[in-house]
Amino acid sequence: MSAGPEVTTTMAQQKPITIRIKPEDNVAIVVNAGGLPAGTELDDGTLLVEHVPAGHKVALSAIEQGGEIRRYGEVVGYALEPIARGRWINETVTEMPTPPALDELPLATRPAPALEPLEGYTFDGYRNADGSVGTRNVLGISTSVQCVAGVTDYVVKRIKAELLPRFPNVDDVVALNHSYGCGVAINAPAAIVPIRTLQNIARNPNLGGEVMVIGLGCEKLSPTRLLQVEGEEQTLKVIDPASETERILSLQDEQFQGFGDMVDGILEMAELHLSKLNARKREPCPVSDLVVGMQCGGSDAFSGVTANPACGFASDLIVRAGGSVMFSEVTEVRDAIHLLTPRAATREVGEALLREMQWYDDYLNQGRADRSANTTPGNKKGGLNNIVEKAMGSIAKSGTSPIVDVLSPGERIRKRGLNFAATPASDFICGTLQFASGMNLQVFTTGRGTPYGLAVAPVIKVSTNSTLGNRWHDLIDLDAGRIATGEKTIEEIGWELFQLILDVASGRKQVCAEKLGIHNDLVLFNPAPVT
Repeated sequence: MSAGPEVTTTMAQQKPITIRIKPEDNVAIVVNAGGLPAGTELDDGTLLVEHVPAGHKVALSAIEQGGEIRRYGEVVGYALEPIARGRWINETVTEMPTPPALDELPLATRPAPALEPLEGYTFDGYRNADGSVGTRNVLGISTSVQCVAGVTDYVVKRIKAELLPRFPNVDDVVALNHSYGCGVAINAPAAIVPIRTLQNIARNPNLGGEVMVIGLGCEKLSPTRLLQVEGEEQTLKVIDPASETERILSLQDEQFQGFGDMVDGILEMAELHLSKLNARKREPCPVSDLVVGMQCGGSDAFSGVTANPACGFASDLIVRAGGSVMFSEVTEVRDAIHLLTPRAATREVGEALLREMQWYDDYLNQGRADRSANTTPGNKKGGLNNIVEKAMGSIAKSGTSPIVDVLSPGERIRKRGLNFAATPASDFICGTLQFASGMNLQVFTTGRGTPYGLAVAPVIKVSTNSTLGNRWHDLIDLDAGRIATGEKTIEEIGWELFQLILDVASGRKQVCAEKLGIHNDLVLFNPAPVT
């Protein structure tokens, strides 16, 4: 991976800084906070004919109507009208290209890069009986139906106040509430997505195998089913049936005389699991036990040139050390899929990538929407004209390693290395599905800013520009904006991020969201009908 994009500066009153990714690009983005005014001259002689905001594109040559607009060496749009050199290029003057046809793509054609193994790096984690390793030690209280969410929230407050102080090795108690479980078509084919998501959430390494389930008693999704693993040919228990009484409590159980009895029963069950979790100790573990999720939200035009490439470099380091990385967000991959299918380790992996793209195309079509619905007003204010440009920057988080496997929504990780975990781009749904897939730490890049966090796994927040990094100094964990200004290279920030990942995974450092106690609810992806 290169040391970074070409950063151009000129000695003028405002010392303009622009970034052009590839020599064949006919646009550059403005780095200067506040943008650059009309009349500014760039190093290549381009004279701005109007004010261009920070992060936005300036035409480096005249573009005729219908002509290509190139960034990342790829076509990210077509001109709706003639665009003069030096003009600001935004969504009002661009037309989105069609996505790559899925039946014409090369599969597994790119040789794996020659990356030497990375040895000698470890982190301190919580080893589980199934061989997985947690980065945090959390008691998860799952629910089989949304009806009991209020009760679960109530008892979690009681547990934190009355029980948790007695168990210093337990980091937190988290209610794994959701809006599923009843009033749904429980046997519809697509219902497997939310059901296996809940099942695999219960198996996440950070929960230490001590998840308990609160049910109601009349719901369609039985509490017992949440402690099972469902495959195409068989259903396997992941718990000893004899221990179900220690893990499952239904509020309609006739033994309970009133709400107080229910709460006492839950507290008694929680104390048992807390005592088991409290016995866990951190121990040195190889990086091969890490499962790091890469995600972006509130993206801007800097995402694809600073934070996401730095994540990609760190991703390659983790893979070189034997660990696992998952990148996601189907709509932010779809327009760059032709750059990913050649990186598939096998034709089967390439075909699986195409399968997930087609599935999501069909899903959006059913809702009479398309991938263009992804791009937000904030993305556009940050300089991203459309989903095509956003996708080109989004996939940079995947680095250069071969893609070894593809996970359908909610599936658990099967192979070490770089995985594509198919998810919607919604921050909360993507985070939930990555957690279900086994992610024990997440890296989240943002250019516009978001206080997003997860209670069940640490989330390292990386800013794409230093303006945000400085303004949100107590919400951002690492500023990658220094790449844009030439202070640091992609490799240097990538190494900083890699070391931060190890420190956070070991509990030596807390991320900002953990210090502040900020987190978002887990949100299921349910493509099945609701009755």
